Amino acid sequence: QVQLVESGGGLVQAGGSLRLSCAASGSTRSINAMRWYRQAPGKQRELVAAITSGEITNYADSVKGRFTISRDNAKNTVYLQMNSLKPEDTAVYYCNADIYRSDLNWYSAYWGQGTQVTVSS
Repeated sequence: QVQLVESGGGLVQAGGSLRLSCAASGSTRSINAMRWYRQAPGKQRELVAAITSGEITNYADSVKGRFTISRDNAKNTVYLQMNSLKPEDTAVYYCNADIYRSDLNWYSAYWGQGTQVTVSS
């Protein structure tokens, strides 16, 4: 059974920084792309950042230059370093990863439970 567990959320003042972590456990023989999404109250979930197995990264325009996604394949962990935080970054942040399933001989998407990030003005 695969699990994604996020940590690192919290309350921070505008201009501050937080680092989110998401660790995959269980049957994680191969992990392809890993992503961070966020969902603010009353809004749709949006893609914040993504990183491929080859460490190619992609960012939403709203976070470019402020957020950095990275991964540690030995630890099956993806990180999101968030700097210069703004009140509009307040949301629940979710980790997502494409993980190989031997019963399907292909990759399935898994989600973490989410971690709250609140940025005060």
